[in-house]
Amino acid sequence: MSAQLAAYTTSTGEAFQFWVLGTVAVIGALCTVFMKKAVHSALCLAGTMIVLAVFYLANGAYFLGIVQIVVYTGAIMMLFLFVVMLVGVTAADSLKETIKGQRWLALLCGVGFGVLLLVGIGNASLKEFTGTGRANANGNVEGLASLIFTKYVFAFEITGALLITAAVGAMVLTHRERTERAKTQRELSEQRVREGTHVPPLPAPGVYARHNAVDIAGLLPDGTPSELTVNKTLRERGQIRDVSAEALGELRALEQRSEERLERTEIEPATFKRPEEASK
Repeated sequence: MSAQLAAYTTSTGEAFQFWVLGTVAVIGALCTVFMKKAVHSALCLAGTMIVLAVFYLANGAYFLGIVQIVVYTGAIMMLFLFVVMLVGVTAADSLKETIKGQRWLALLCGVGFGVLLLVGIGNASLKEFTGTGRANANGNVEGLASLIFTKYVFAFEITGALLITAAVGAMVLTHRERTERAKTQRELSEQRVREGTHVPPLPAPGVYARHNAVDIAGLLPDGTPSELTVNKTLRERGQIRDVSAEALGELRALEQRSEERLERTEIEPATFKRPEEASK
């Protein structure tokens, strides 16, 4: 009887952990939806996933908690974040609805998910549950493997088949058939020479401007910015920082300090004497 009561009672530490981490998870989920920048939304979603992993670990589901951190937060979420930062999402992107009725369909799916969540919580509150002690009697990983490969083996295999099908479908949709022979490196070099394009490698951005950012044009030796150092996409978006005036000012100040240090001043005519005059 005491074991059953212990399964249903909540200690002060568990309640404190739930309310603190639950608040952080809800705030992260709301920030994921309402943040204006996609990078900030992805970071908030990663924080929410980490909090969920802590909940799993606190409830004894060690395997699920580690999978939540390694697979979802460490692999999938970081992949989303890397793609967002690489491709870039600006406020100039069109928010016009391309598929008619998708907002109402999303709202309907959200209501259905809410109803399913309430039903699950009500079912867990009204019915008795075994608890993690009995489920993890032989170990959490062993008990999970026993359920996956015995009771839920067909659902597990069907899920794996769906994931493989989705991966293959994504590769097929993104594959482009090549209708012409790929040019060799020699042919590409000869084509650049004939067309009069930039034959050597392009200069790196921001080298002579004392910066290494991709949105800063590099300065040529004469101080003029080179348009070849900045990507065309950034140039079209207007996301180029011009630091040429600043760099030229720093260059003039550096030259002046060098002249003062090396004493490269003009020699006055009165101070210059010929060798025979100096001997007298």
